[in-house]
Amino acid sequence: MLKIRFVDLFSGIGGIRLAFEQAANSLNIKTECVLSSEINPDAQLIYEENFRHKPLGDIHLIDNLPEHDFLLAGFPCQSFSHAGKKEGFGDTRGTLFFEITRLLDTYQPQAFLFENVRGLYSHDSGETLATIKHEIKKRGYSFDAFLLNSANFGLPQNRVRVYLLGILNASPKFDLISDVGFKDSHSYNTQQLSLFYPLNKSVTVADILEDNPDIKYDCSVEFVNALKQIYNQDLNRLHGVRLIDYRGGNSIHSWELGLRGKCSVDEIELMNRFILKRRNKEFGHEQDGKLLTKKQIASFFEHPNLEEILDSLVAKKYLKIINDKYKPVSGNFSFEVYKFVDPSKISVTVVASDANRLGVYHNNRVRRLTKREVARLQGFPDSFILHPNDEKAYYQLGNSVSINVVKAVAEELIRKTLYNAQQRTEKVERSRFGNFKPQLQELHLKLCE
Repeated sequence: MLKIRFVDLFSGIGGIRLAFEQAANSLNIKTECVLSSEINPDAQLIYEENFRHKPLGDIHLIDNLPEHDFLLAGFPCQSFSHAGKKEGFGDTRGTLFFEITRLLDTYQPQAFLFENVRGLYSHDSGETLATIKHEIKKRGYSFDAFLLNSANFGLPQNRVRVYLLGILNASPKFDLISDVGFKDSHSYNTQQLSLFYPLNKSVTVADILEDNPDIKYDCSVEFVNALKQIYNQDLNRLHGVRLIDYRGGNSIHSWELGLRGKCSVDEIELMNRFILKRRNKEFGHEQDGKLLTKKQIASFFEHPNLEEILDSLVAKKYLKIINDKYKPVSGNFSFEVYKFVDPSKISVTVVASDANRLGVYHNNRVRRLTKREVARLQGFPDSFILHPNDEKAYYQLGNSVSINVVKAVAEELIRKTLYNAQQRTEKVERSRFGNFKPQLQELHLKLCE
């Protein structure tokens, strides 16, 4: 059986490795990880638990790479993320990509597979990706970037990531198609299939839910009672609802829940209008909403007791006054759940910062998703050992990859790499034996065995 060796950089808990090994196994190929690297001790622990192989630490301390065929890396994404500062290579973390190129110069494998956040694709108007492409191509590799959505690969999660692929001294044509999929989890349509990876069966959040998880995942009685009051006891209306204080739409706000003091109908109405109207251009051009005077508020909320209502909201700390203007108090008030997934649709993107606050109403329980359910959203098998500390497990899963997507991409990369190697071998043989008769070619090959 053919055997390929690989290196796993910025390995996290081993998501890319797991997917790569699954891909090779599906092609009847053995694998050997000759080096892995991960600086976080908690991630190292889980990696070792699952693979019986402890990663090396800081990549800066690795002088060179051993012989290998494939280089895998989920290099740090914070500096490219829409959620981060988007400083790219101006950020120290962004320069970690150059640690990859430094190590590539010590040993050039046949191919590479990198994963990163969607923001890398368009960061700095494409200049960041162009820099990466330039650095890779000048080392003799092809370079392709694909935006792929986990929801198109049998996972009920709206997660778009960029996958970078390349093969040494080759010009492959990959059978992959960038497809970002659904605009958001609410627009998910079970009949809509990926252009590249059509599903045999539509997969929804309901498919990954546990029947009877530990009661520690249940939301508090006070929180549930407040939700019941808002929805008149019909908790099925929680499906797809966000809990957020600076957006309207299908959302619940802290003033509706009464988290900082119960609000009157008028106070709730004023706050709901305020967060919508403060974005109107007539009040200014600030992207995140404007501070408004009492006169401006009166233009969309006429009430004889307006001053009283405003004073009450300030006292309860739903509003604050800055230079005689009113502004909603920032923050999300530490809602127990920030988003309720809809069992009949797909989940929002799982991220490290909030993976522990995804909620669901299921089997008459209002609760958070368990760490095993979040692992299933990412495609990890139930046999995969998760961190015993729930909060650390959620964080690690939010930082990891979607196994199904990486497996499909890795299968494609392995096939094309092996095909390219075969083509080069045949080309060499043709050049050596081009003038030989077929019988002499066969004899020569046997002698060379």
